[in-house]
Amino acid sequence: MKKTATLLWLLFCCLAFVIGYKLQYHKTPETTTSTTSAPPTKTFNWKMVTTWPPNLPIFQIGVENLAKEIEMMSGGQLKIQVYAGGELVPPLQTFDAVSQGTVEMGHGAAYYWAGKVSAAQFMTSVPFGMTAKGMNAWLYYGGGLELWRALYKPFHLIPFPAGNSGVQMGGWFNKKIESVDDLKGLKMRIPGLGGKVLAKAGGTPILLAGGELYTALERGNIDATEWAGPFHDKRLGLYRAAQYYYYPGWHEPGSVLELIVNSEAWAELPEYLQKIVEVATQAMNQKMYAEFEALNIKALQELKEKHHVEVLAFPPQVLQELKRLTVETLDEKAAEDASFKQVYEAYKKFQADNAAWNKISDDAYSQALKP
Repeated sequence: MKKTATLLWLLFCCLAFVIGYKLQYHKTPETTTSTTSAPPTKTFNWKMVTTWPPNLPIFQIGVENLAKEIEMMSGGQLKIQVYAGGELVPPLQTFDAVSQGTVEMGHGAAYYWAGKVSAAQFMTSVPFGMTAKGMNAWLYYGGGLELWRALYKPFHLIPFPAGNSGVQMGGWFNKKIESVDDLKGLKMRIPGLGGKVLAKAGGTPILLAGGELYTALERGNIDATEWAGPFHDKRLGLYRAAQYYYYPGWHEPGSVLELIVNSEAWAELPEYLQKIVEVATQAMNQKMYAEFEALNIKALQELKEKHHVEVLAFPPQVLQELKRLTVETLDEKAAEDASFKQVYEAYKKFQADNAAWNKISDDAYSQALKP
């Protein structure tokens, strides 16, 4: 009897274990209480256009790498086909193409769209303004990005900081600049607010895409041009078309590049894909700046030692006059454009605070390094 009872008890325990196992690991959808679910498997096939020439290092290649990284991190759910300037739309129609939803994304610089959104010029660079460090601080943590997105909202665009050239060179000239008078009548490729300041100094600013610069300078259609820094200037062969290479880049001390996304396309993305784009773009923003710095060091040495380029500093009196004209230009624009004034005031305040900190940090350290 005891043996029979024991066998029945063991049988009961086995049945209880099997039933429990099935309930635990083979629940029907109706009995599952998990609060998490697998991501949807829909694939998004996007297009991105840029303002850059094909195969342009850092700029175009950096954007193409971004697209690859987003596809990889998304497990192939967000695929982005990148087109260089002119391959799908002309370079300076990038803003319109993304705004109208012809493509989902674009990459360029906000000051290219000054005719559409004047205040957006602050989001690229301001003459005698903040460097890359200050711009990143203002955009990410000083309210600059919120202002930028408000400016672009009527155009159905969401902007992201997406690269920085650092302090640029002052440009290539076919004559020496020894006084402000030498700027009068000068036809120079120079975009954004720097171009407006040049116009006040008596020059003629011209907006051209990067791929057109060498030919325009060589043929005399322009007398001078700025582009980026030693690495890209050398690659475009600008040293073969102009004699003098000036510094510093007073007009662009920390030029931010932008990724723009059509807001309707953005809204269709699941939140986790939006986060992948956001974080990947933040990483590219920092990586591009670092790459600029590293490559410019080597390129400047080569321009001087191999190509015997004459590198000259702008005379102090020229820089002082350009700085005065910059303030005059910004004040005039603020008086006629409420949005420009709003961004200008926010920018000025952050720049002043940033300068006070730099005075006892970066600036003081630079002074301490001097012999």
